[in-house]
Amino acid sequence: MPIDYQPLSPTDRQRKPERKRDDPWIQAFLHRSLIGHVGHISGGQPFVTPTNFWYDEANHRIIFHSNVTGRTQSNLEHQPQVCFETSEYGRFLPSNAALEFSIQYRSVMVFGKVQLLTDPEEQKRVLTSLISKYFPGMRAGQEYRPITDNELERTLAYAIQIDSWSGKENWKDNADQVTDWPPLPDNGQ
Repeated sequence: MPIDYQPLSPTDRQRKPERKRDDPWIQAFLHRSLIGHVGHISGGQPFVTPTNFWYDEANHRIIFHSNVTGRTQSNLEHQPQVCFETSEYGRFLPSNAALEFSIQYRSVMVFGKVQLLTDPEEQKRVLTSLISKYFPGMRAGQEYRPITDNELERTLAYAIQIDSWSGKENWKDNADQVTDWPPLPDNGQ
């Protein structure tokens, strides 16, 4: 009998609980993952925006930025409840049964509320941390000019305060195979 997920919180009951990962795994994945997707809504219409991001572990939040005008800014101003996803994939895994074809993947889903960061010093700190994630050998004031007040007027810094999250991983070497059909040679690899 199918489960009605509607009354449950976003992270209750995973269909394959053996793929669920713990908080330390999720934190490590958020630190190393490169691109995330912010899901937001406007008038019932869902949007997904790809973005670079920084996981601010000390404050349990995801930092990202956007332009001072546009769809993302408008949607988040009117509806701050969001979801955030980041993932990676490996090999495609063939099977000898159509419904067993698979893919290696790792992913994290975050649920929370977006807050626009307005303090200029906090904006500079989190944006500098975001730069440091992607360019760890470069330092503000040495390899590049620190963020200026004029530049802050052209970007918005956001924090997703994390209410809940879940991590999943399916990184098996092979897809499941059935016994009532000839096996794939070398399991299709």
